[in-house]
Amino acid sequence: MERVVTAGGPLDWSLVAGTVPVLLRALGALGLAVLLFSRDRRWWTRLLPAALVLAALLSFLVPVVVDDWWQPFPDALPTDVVVWIGVAVLGVCLAFFRMPTLRLRGRAGALAAGACVVLLGLCEVNIHYDNYPTPRTLLGPRDTVGFKEAAGREEPLVEVPPGKAVSEVWRAPDGLPAKGTVSKTPIPGTRSHFDARDAYVYLPPAYQASPRPPLPVLVLMAGQPGSPEDWITSGQLPDMMDDFAAAHAGLAPVVLVVDPLGGSFDNPLCMNSRLGDVQTYLAEDVPHWAATHLQVASGRAHRAISGLSNGGTCSLQMAVNAPGRYGSFVDISGQDEPTLGSREKTLDAAFGGDEKAFEKVNPLDVLARERFPDTSAVFVAGKDDSTYRPQALKAYAAAKKAGMKAALVELPGGHSWQVWRPGLQEHLGWIASRTGLTP
Repeated sequence: MERVVTAGGPLDWSLVAGTVPVLLRALGALGLAVLLFSRDRRWWTRLLPAALVLAALLSFLVPVVVDDWWQPFPDALPTDVVVWIGVAVLGVCLAFFRMPTLRLRGRAGALAAGACVVLLGLCEVNIHYDNYPTPRTLLGPRDTVGFKEAAGREEPLVEVPPGKAVSEVWRAPDGLPAKGTVSKTPIPGTRSHFDARDAYVYLPPAYQASPRPPLPVLVLMAGQPGSPEDWITSGQLPDMMDDFAAAHAGLAPVVLVVDPLGGSFDNPLCMNSRLGDVQTYLAEDVPHWAATHLQVASGRAHRAISGLSNGGTCSLQMAVNAPGRYGSFVDISGQDEPTLGSREKTLDAAFGGDEKAFEKVNPLDVLARERFPDTSAVFVAGKDDSTYRPQALKAYAAAKKAGMKAALVELPGGHSWQVWRPGLQEHLGWIASRTGLTP
């Protein structure tokens, strides 16, 4: 989804479309030209070949190290990402090997040219993932407030008659804030003993009212590697939720952006296993925390769960393994089963090789033996996502067969924020209707 942002100053300029990427491409091409051209014979006969060979070798090693040795992701690095990383590496190598042929001022120019090439490579990688849509998102979350201050004191609740949605009886009072609040707070693993990183809590404008409407809760998760902060920055969640609230008289779900990983590169597979009791954390600790620290609607009908990539897989897992907690979910670019890269590796790490223990909680196996007529689901996949789109189709078919009220939505883009951001934004209305906020 292409966005060209020009308003709001340089911090809000788009890094994925428009002037900035064009400028960086021009500077990168100029930097390459400057680094490649030299009148020094040594450059053409010795130094340039050495720079090219080293850059090629290092670029070749990137997928070897990441995909074969380190394996931080269950899927391989995309080819175009590897290519652009290679361009950045080439810029560094060319600048390094040009140094012996230049005087002091020329060396500064070579470093500047190399930096332009590196920025070009990083820009293109960022465009692929759409991870930082603006410079502001590089700076991390802003305008957060303390959780206790945001939650405020206990208020009387708006009465919602049975069969009615909150929006049908809600009347926004005068002076209601135009924007919600974002807070960072721990949600401890009291029962699971899972060591989760701090969560982010979005409270919509209506939460500041008195009487306070009983709002539904959306539990949201990022991918792996990743952190809850990703939805606040790259996902632009506060703006997304404020826009929804502005169109609904201040009403929006309360959002808990929680951590099912424990660390950016950890992957405990969103289940109870040797790797940690994440299922208990999401099924028991998070709902209990919400019920005791916030005034929100209770029950599975008023609680939804969603996430991207690993978080999308996790939302499917929770929907089938803890159906009493979550009545609806949006699986955005998730897998058809939790994995550490292979079935064998997953079984060994999580269950000591016990396949039956894995099948007991693996979502497709659960869907094959049980029915879920009271669960609503949306599966979102990128049309160009050759790895995760087929898995989404498989999971969707299994969900339909198990009786879920399921839908499949394909959006332009691959495995990136080009899909993940609109994958949630375009289904906020669906979540609101499924959780009793709107009819």
